[in-house]
Amino acid sequence: MELTINHEKKHYTHLPSTLEALIHLEARGKSKGIAVAVNNQVISKADWGNTILQDKDSVLIITATQGG
Repeated sequence: MELTINHEKKHYTHLPSTLEALIHLEARGKSKGIAVAVNNQVISKADWGNTILQDKDSVLIITATQGG
């Protein structure tokens, strides 16, 4: 199974079933300050657990940073 995450193809033996599971895996359990889009559609945090991922989906994960 394959996902494109932040423009990089990643292969999974077992594709995470939901966006929430993928975020937990990729962001190491951190979910604060993260915005996510699947196939160019922004997904609200409330819908992460309801968003089912499919093979070949494209996911963009943006993490807020501080600085000045």
